Amino acid sequence: MSSNVSMSRVAVAALVLAGVAAGSGCSWFRKGNDLYAQAPEMRPLEVPPDLDPPRTDTAVNLPTPATALGNPALAGTGFTVTGTRDEVFAKVGTALAAVEGVKVTSSAQAMGVYDVNYEGSNFLVRVAGADVGAYVAAVDPRGVPASGDAPKKLIETLRMALVGR
Repeated sequence: MSSNVSMSRVAVAALVLAGVAAGSGCSWFRKGNDLYAQAPEMRPLEVPPDLDPPRTDTAVNLPTPATALGNPALAGTGFTVTGTRDEVFAKVGTALAAVEGVKVTSSAQAMGVYDVNYEGSNFLVRVAGADVGAYVAAVDPRGVPASGDAPKKLIETLRMALVGR
């Protein structure tokens, strides 16, 4: 009798095992493996061509020295210094530290900007690569030339410290 009990237990265990395998999606019991691959949810994502990354080369348009010279409204907002952008960025940081009343609240060398507070005005001093050297300018947070006397005064002070004329 004990051999019958063990035989029935083996049969029940085999049936349970087959049921679990069939219910779990075992590939032996599936008719075709390509059914899931053809489902739209399983296809790789495709990025439409109109969703290319935006252009960033025109994100912050700084006036070039020629533009500033030709436009009286932009006069005093920037100047050109010989050297690479990173060299000029370091020189501008040293010059800003020497100007009395300037508080540099933050700086980002990767972006080439110093966030400054001077004579009650908050604006950015931006160092951008130019055709010859680097262009130093005062801009507001939107990237347009900063207006007011404080930015012009600070840019003139920096120009005297870095260019000397």
